[in-house]
Amino acid sequence: MNMKLSEIKQKLSTLDRIGFKLPNGEMVQSHFHVTEVGKITKSFIDCGGTIRNEEVISFQLWEANDYDHRLHPEKLVHIIELSEKLLGLPDAEIEVEYQGGTIGKYGLDFDGHHFLLTQKLTDCLAKDKCGIPQEKPKVKLSQLVMTKTNGCEPGSGCC
Repeated sequence: MNMKLSEIKQKLSTLDRIGFKLPNGEMVQSHFHVTEVGKITKSFIDCGGTIRNEEVISFQLWEANDYDHRLHPEKLVHIIELSEKLLGLPDAEIEVEYQGGTIGKYGLDFDGHHFLLTQKLTDCLAKDKCGIPQEKPKVKLSQLVMTKTNGCEPGSGCC
Protein backbone atom coordinates (compact mmCIF):
# COMPACT_ATOMS: atom_id res chain seq x y z
CA MET A 1 0.00 0.00 0.00
CA ASN A 2 1.19 3.50 -0.73
CA MET A 3 -0.25 6.01 1.68
CA LYS A 4 -1.64 9.34 0.47
CA LEU A 5 -1.32 12.68 2.22
CA SER A 6 -4.91 12.61 3.54
CA GLU A 7 -4.29 9.15 5.01
CA ILE A 8 -1.19 10.13 7.00
CA LYS A 9 -3.04 13.12 8.46
CA GLN A 10 -5.88 10.82 9.54
CA LYS A 11 -3.45 8.28 11.08
CA LEU A 12 -1.49 11.01 12.87
CA SER A 13 -4.70 12.23 14.53
CA THR A 14 -4.99 8.86 16.32
CA LEU A 15 -1.40 8.72 17.66
CA ASP A 16 0.32 9.96 20.82
CA ARG A 17 3.79 9.56 19.27
CA ILE A 18 5.24 8.98 15.82
CA GLY A 19 7.43 6.02 14.90
CA PHE A 20 8.84 5.00 11.54
CA LYS A 21 9.96 1.41 10.96
CA LEU A 22 12.48 0.49 8.26
CA PRO A 23 11.94 -2.50 5.94
CA ASN A 24 14.48 -4.52 8.00
CA GLY A 25 12.34 -4.06 11.14
CA GLU A 26 14.59 -1.47 12.81
CA MET A 27 13.05 1.77 14.00
CA VAL A 28 14.16 5.19 12.81
CA GLN A 29 15.64 6.88 15.89
CA SER A 30 12.94 8.66 17.91
CA HIS A 31 14.79 12.00 17.69
CA PHE A 32 14.27 12.26 13.90
CA HIS A 33 13.19 15.48 12.23
CA VAL A 34 10.97 15.86 9.17
CA THR A 35 13.20 18.34 7.37
CA GLU A 36 11.18 18.62 4.17
CA VAL A 37 7.62 18.21 2.99
CA GLY A 38 7.26 18.92 -0.69
CA LYS A 39 5.92 17.95 -4.08
CA ILE A 40 8.13 16.18 -6.59
CA THR A 41 7.02 16.19 -10.21
CA LYS A 42 8.76 13.87 -12.63
CA SER A 43 8.18 14.07 -16.38
CA PHE A 44 9.78 11.32 -18.44
CA ILE A 45 9.54 9.07 -21.48
CA ASP A 46 9.39 5.34 -20.87
CA CYS A 47 11.29 2.83 -23.03
CA GLY A 48 8.23 2.43 -25.27
CA GLY A 49 8.21 6.15 -26.13
CA THR A 50 5.20 7.12 -23.97
CA ILE A 51 5.42 10.46 -22.17
CA ARG A 52 4.58 10.05 -18.49
CA ASN A 53 4.15 12.34 -15.51
CA GLU A 54 4.44 11.31 -11.90
CA GLU A 55 3.77 13.38 -8.82
CA VAL A 56 4.53 12.39 -5.22
CA ILE A 57 4.61 14.12 -1.87
CA SER A 58 8.10 13.86 -0.41
CA PHE A 59 8.88 13.65 3.30
CA GLN A 60 12.54 13.76 4.26
CA LEU A 61 13.47 12.18 7.60
CA TRP A 62 16.73 13.22 9.22
CA GLU A 63 18.44 12.32 12.47
CA ALA A 64 20.51 14.97 14.25
CA ASN A 65 22.52 14.94 17.46
CA ASP A 66 19.51 16.51 19.18
CA TYR A 67 18.62 13.39 21.18
CA ASP A 68 15.96 15.23 23.22
CA HIS A 69 13.99 16.20 20.09
CA ARG A 70 10.64 14.45 19.59
CA LEU A 71 8.27 15.35 16.78
CA HIS A 72 4.71 15.12 18.05
CA PRO A 73 1.85 14.07 15.74
CA GLU A 74 0.04 17.41 15.96
CA LYS A 75 3.24 19.27 14.98
CA LEU A 76 3.67 17.08 11.88
CA VAL A 77 0.00 17.62 10.96
CA HIS A 78 0.64 21.38 11.26
CA ILE A 79 3.70 21.10 8.97
CA ILE A 80 1.66 19.09 6.43
CA GLU A 81 -1.26 21.56 6.49
CA LEU A 82 1.09 24.52 6.08
CA SER A 83 2.74 22.75 3.13
CA GLU A 84 -0.67 22.03 1.57
CA LYS A 85 -1.63 25.69 1.89
CA LEU A 86 1.63 27.29 0.74
CA LEU A 87 2.67 24.73 -1.90
CA GLY A 88 -0.79 23.68 -3.09
CA LEU A 89 -0.04 20.01 -2.40
CA PRO A 90 -2.43 17.50 -3.96
CA ASP A 91 -3.64 14.38 -2.15
CA ALA A 92 -0.89 12.30 -3.77
CA GLU A 93 1.09 9.27 -2.62
CA ILE A 94 3.89 9.85 -0.13
CA GLU A 95 7.51 8.99 -0.79
CA VAL A 96 9.88 9.10 2.20
CA GLU A 97 13.57 9.92 1.87
CA TYR A 98 15.75 8.57 4.66
CA GLN A 99 19.50 8.22 4.87
CA GLY A 100 20.82 4.94 6.18
CA GLY A 101 24.09 4.11 4.42
CA THR A 102 22.90 6.22 1.49
CA ILE A 103 19.71 8.12 0.73
CA GLY A 104 16.87 5.70 0.18
CA LYS A 105 13.38 6.35 -1.15
CA TYR A 106 10.54 4.42 0.44
CA GLY A 107 6.80 4.02 0.14
CA LEU A 108 4.71 4.48 3.28
CA ASP A 109 2.27 2.14 5.02
CA PHE A 110 0.85 1.89 8.55
CA ASP A 111 0.52 -1.14 10.84
CA GLY A 112 -1.76 0.45 13.45
CA HIS A 113 1.14 1.65 15.63
CA HIS A 114 4.03 2.69 13.38
CA PHE A 115 4.51 4.08 9.91
CA LEU A 116 6.28 1.50 7.78
CA LEU A 117 8.90 2.53 5.25
CA THR A 118 8.32 0.07 2.41
CA GLN A 119 10.71 -0.86 -0.35
CA LYS A 120 10.11 0.70 -3.73
CA LEU A 121 10.92 -1.26 -6.87
CA THR A 122 11.77 -0.25 -10.40
CA ASP A 123 9.69 -1.67 -13.23
CA CYS A 124 9.37 -1.45 -16.98
CA LEU A 125 6.27 0.59 -17.80
CA ALA A 126 6.11 -0.47 -21.46
CA LYS A 127 6.67 -4.24 -21.37
CA ASP A 128 4.44 -4.68 -24.40
CA LYS A 129 6.59 -2.29 -26.49
CA CYS A 130 10.20 -2.70 -25.44
CA GLY A 131 10.88 -6.29 -26.46
CA ILE A 132 11.04 -8.00 -23.08
CA PRO A 133 9.80 -11.55 -23.61
CA GLN A 134 6.87 -12.70 -21.52
CA GLU A 135 7.90 -14.87 -18.62
CA LYS A 136 7.47 -18.54 -19.36
CA PRO A 137 5.40 -20.51 -16.85
CA LYS A 138 7.53 -22.44 -14.39
CA VAL A 139 6.87 -26.16 -14.22
CA LYS A 140 8.14 -28.51 -11.55
CA LEU A 141 9.90 -31.48 -13.11
CA SER A 142 8.36 -33.74 -10.48
CA GLN A 143 4.90 -32.89 -11.84
CA LEU A 144 5.70 -33.88 -15.44
CA VAL A 145 4.18 -37.20 -16.47
CA MET A 146 6.03 -39.38 -18.97
CA THR A 147 3.87 -40.75 -21.76
CA LYS A 148 4.64 -42.75 -24.88
CA THR A 149 4.32 -39.62 -27.03
CA ASN A 150 6.76 -37.45 -25.09
CA GLY A 151 9.37 -39.91 -23.88
CA CYS A 152 11.13 -43.22 -24.49
CA GLU A 153 10.10 -46.53 -23.08
CA PRO A 154 12.70 -49.10 -22.20
CA GLY A 155 13.39 -51.37 -25.16
CA SER A 156 11.75 -49.03 -27.72
CA GLY A 157 15.08 -48.25 -29.37
CA CYS A 158 14.73 -44.47 -29.06
CA CYS A 159 17.45 -44.11 -26.42
